[in-house]
Amino acid sequence: MSQNLYPLQFEPILKERIWGGEKLKTILNKPIVSKITGESWELSTVPGDVSVVANGVLKGKSLMDLIDETPDAILGTKVYERFGKQFPLLFKYLDAREDLSIQVHPNDKLAKERHNSFGKTEMWYVMQADQDARIIVGFKEDSSKEEYLKHLHDNTLVSILDDVKAKSGDVFFLETGTVHAIGAGLVVAEIQQTSDITYRLYDFDRVDAQGNKRELHVDLALDAINYNKVDTQKKYETKTNTSNTVVDCPYFTTNFLPLEDKLEVAKTGETFTVYMCIEGDFEIEYNGFKQAYKKGDTVLVPAAINAFNLNGKASILEIYIS
Repeated sequence: MSQNLYPLQFEPILKERIWGGEKLKTILNKPIVSKITGESWELSTVPGDVSVVANGVLKGKSLMDLIDETPDAILGTKVYERFGKQFPLLFKYLDAREDLSIQVHPNDKLAKERHNSFGKTEMWYVMQADQDARIIVGFKEDSSKEEYLKHLHDNTLVSILDDVKAKSGDVFFLETGTVHAIGAGLVVAEIQQTSDITYRLYDFDRVDAQGNKRELHVDLALDAINYNKVDTQKKYETKTNTSNTVVDCPYFTTNFLPLEDKLEVAKTGETFTVYMCIEGDFEIEYNGFKQAYKKGDTVLVPAAINAFNLNGKASILEIYIS
């Protein structure tokens, strides 16, 4: 099948959230029908939420089926050797009409022991920010389990957490253990390890439509939290027609690519590549295949496709595994 592969788009998996809104439709043109849609999962192999191809002759096939049939061709030789037939990343767009819960994600070791899952290292690229929008990331100063528990008990946890104003184009890299929350008024692109493990610490005493509070995971979180102050914001270059490194970690590499006109791309076959269109329009041209993409689109270029062109004027996130 590898000779029949082409750049793949997938049906968005839309998630209602208590904090969600309608910007995924108004800004990113997602087919939402709910006024509290918080997430569009663009590329996922999380059980129960596996992405399905939306374009071309493979339309209707699941990402897991494609990987199962030709893992080298989809994932890449290096990625397959490291992860087997697992797709190691999860790609999302999020719309926070209200603050998300304050939460933390476990590292690989804890997640494997407790949930037989990957940990959840992640990054956010801010696509749109209302005035005065902010995120919560880590502690203002080095803290401790005891101080954290005291403030949690006293309902003053927010007072010891760092909050940072966020604007369009900002990038935040969150290693496992970093206490965090996306603030109200933000639309972000999120790249993360394939994991749906979240420990919720505080939810601003919100209730759902039935009057129920969401579950907290205070005890589970205690050993997962990094109590030290962390620096999460990433600076990066914006040279045109260049893959400018934003995040380079063991789990993924993300580049910011300001495309102007045309760019020839050459790959090695060791890893798949994902493009998330952050602004503008572009197309991929490959062996007679030509497909246009707009803001909010996400495309998976299988590893077997090692030479193609990008045409257009767009800001793109380019993601792969080094």
